Amino acid sequence: MKKILFVWVAVLAAVFAQAQLDPVSWKFSSKKISDKVYEVHMTAVMQSGWHLYSQTQPSDAINLPTQIAFAANPLVTLTGKVAEVGKMEKFHDAIVKASANQYSKTVTFVQKVTLKAAAKTNISGTVTYQTCDDKQCLPPKKVPFKVDLG
Repeated sequence: MKKILFVWVAVLAAVFAQAQLDPVSWKFSSKKISDKVYEVHMTAVMQSGWHLYSQTQPSDAINLPTQIAFAANPLVTLTGKVAEVGKMEKFHDAIVKASANQYSKTVTFVQKVTLKAAAKTNISGTVTYQTCDDKQCLPPKKVPFKVDLG
């Protein structure tokens, strides 16, 4: 009975430790470009040895790309696609025969938005991403955000 209890406690400790592992921190901000035009900046900072994936992946990729979803706001129009600012690394693993477009250290995702009227509002949404190091990949994670505009 003691062995079963020990195994059960060890399994729970491992699961809890994995759940606490969060090697990516996010910062969200906006920058006014002109009268009604803003850039929404979503910056990921990874701990040393960790990386996350670009929104666009090669056809042989096995990891999940970063996805950014914006909540509808009738006062805001999204202009163009979300740009990526950072040093993209093109990775290929010959053993598993998979490639990835990834970032280490930091990457900023930038979405240009235009206000339909001169009013204070905000834009919100979620960033869904996966992060890995050279030993493991963590399950995808969703991070909600809300950024003031105007």
